[in-house]
This record gives sequence, C-alpha cells and structure tokens, in this order.
Amino acid sequence: MSQKTALVVGSTGIVGLNLATHLAEQDWAVYGLARKPASAPGIHAVAADLLDPATLANALKEVKPTHVYITTWMRQPTEAENIRVNSAMVRNLLAAVAVSNSVEHVGLVTGLKHYLGPFEAYGKGKLPATPFREEQGRLDIENFYYAQEDEVFAAAKRQGFGWSVHRPHTIIGYAVGNAMNMGVTLAAYASICRETGRPFVFPGSAAQWNGLTDMTDARLLARHLLWAGTTPAARDQAFNVVNGDVFRWSWMWERIADWFGIDPAPFPDTISPLEIQLADAASIWADMAQKYKLAEPKLETLISPWHTDADLGRPIEVMTDMSKSRKLGFLDYQATDDSFFDLFTRLRESALIP
Repeated sequence: MSQKTALVVGSTGIVGLNLATHLAEQDWAVYGLARKPASAPGIHAVAADLLDPATLANALKEVKPTHVYITTWMRQPTEAENIRVNSAMVRNLLAAVAVSNSVEHVGLVTGLKHYLGPFEAYGKGKLPATPFREEQGRLDIENFYYAQEDEVFAAAKRQGFGWSVHRPHTIIGYAVGNAMNMGVTLAAYASICRETGRPFVFPGSAAQWNGLTDMTDARLLARHLLWAGTTPAARDQAFNVVNGDVFRWSWMWERIADWFGIDPAPFPDTISPLEIQLADAASIWADMAQKYKLAEPKLETLISPWHTDADLGRPIEVMTDMSKSRKLGFLDYQATDDSFFDLFTRLRESALIP
C-alpha cells in the first residue's frame, strides 16, 4: 500500500499531538499544523494561521495530504463569534488543501456539545436522552460544531473526499497549554492539595458525583481517527468515541486521590469550582516549581479549571453510546482509571508535576 500523508491541524493540542504521534508510529508521512508548532519525532512542522488564507495557502503549497484531521478550535466570547471564527478556520483550511487535489478523507473532531448545546446554553433546555446516540441529531440551537460540520460537508460535496465526525466525551491525554485538559488540571490540583494540606474536594455537582459517566483517552481517539479514515464502511459517518467503560466520580475521585497519596474529601454541601479553589494557587505553584525543579512554573499554562468545572458541574448524567463503531469493527477498549494513571506517570516523568 502506498504511504499515506496526514495533515494534522492543531498538532500541539491534546488530540492533535496524540494523533500525529500515532500516525507517525504507523509510518505515515505526517505534517503537524499549528500557529506555533513544536518539533516532534516523525512530524513535519507547519506554522500557519487558519484565519489568514493567504499565508495558510503558502504554508501548505508543498503539502499533498491524503488525509486531513481537524482537531482545533478557538474559543470566542459569544457563540455567534464561535460560529463565525471556527467555521472560517475550517473553510480556509479546506480551500487551501483543495489545490493539491490529493485529499481522500477529512476527519473532524467535535464533542458532546453536539448533544448538550454550546457554552451559552450548555446542558439547558430539552436535551436528548442518555446514552447519547449519533442518530439523535442536532439540537434546535446555533452551535459552532454544526457550523464546522457544514463546512466539511460542503467541501466534501465539491471535492469528492470522504469524511468522518468524531464526538469524544471529556478527553484524557498528554498536552501542555491546552484549553480543555481535565487530566492535567486534576493532576496539578491534587499536587497542590498534597503540598499544602488542602482538602481534595470534588468541584462538581451531585449529578456528576453520583451518576454514571464515561471519558475518552486521547490515544484511543487517535486510533479511532485512523480507523475511520481507512475503513470504507466508516466513510461519511459521525461517531461517538469513548473508552468503553463507565464509572461514578464518587469512585474515580478516591482512585485519583490514592494515586497522589492523599485522602479524598467528603462530597461538599455546595459546589466548589476549581476556578475558586485555585484562584490563589499561582504563587503556590511557582514555589513548588522551584522546590521540585518543575518544567513549567506558570500554573495557568498547565490547567484549564473553567473547562473542568463545566464538565464536572453538569446537572445531568452524561454517557455516550458507541454501538455504531462496534458494529463496524472498531473494538478498542481503555480503562479510564488507567488513562488517568498513565497520564499522571508521564507528567511526573516530564517534571510537570512533583
């Protein structure tokens, strides 16, 4: 089989980094696009701004990808701006790669806001029943995920490539400086609690503490993206993608606390968001970084408490169904507690946590 060439857009993020690494390990030619790409083994760095069509086209003029994976977005203050900016990013990208006439498949990573609604209406109104299933379709509300999908669908119709949409739940994986990174956020929080003696308090709702939920390992998501892009039966399909196990946070919180050698606090009487718990923690982390010779002294570079608070503060139980992928042959499984432990181990080995 001739070598495939992937363009991974957002290659420094939690999804893109894991995907680009996985494809390189499978002997693909991999180009990693980001505004500030980092060098990595087997990945050709491409520096480009998706909102600047001229420089984007110039950056990609020598790249002839067979597969394009879109794993990035830019958060804006309103959903109207999210739609305008993020749809333009996808539109500009697909126009730039159309010149090569080489694209066979485009994979777009979105998420469960497809079912839960955008940030301005997150978890509100009439929502589909859980577990979420792909055939439940769109909510009757504006959503930048839908706008991104529509750009992919329109370009596929013009250019003739196949597509797949991937809807992970909260993603666990290694990345630094990512806007949505619960695993690293909880690792930093637990490390601060151990250092200071603060209680390790669950920051979310009773619905999340007591209800069933699932998550998505970035490494499993990478394998799912590769599978969908190379499996004919998966062409032009949208998929949920999760680890395959379910758990309650009342159980997982104790597992995470045990890994860090601390005691989990009892479930609080009121929600205690991390944005409040960690409001004064920047100087604490800076002192810890100096004491333990950590690689990143700026806490804000590592954590995204707003996103962790949004996920753990949801007032409803959230689970996803993955039957479509299973029926088509994707059978991978990943234990979620092991996902956390693998991440924590790598963070410690990289001197990102003590």
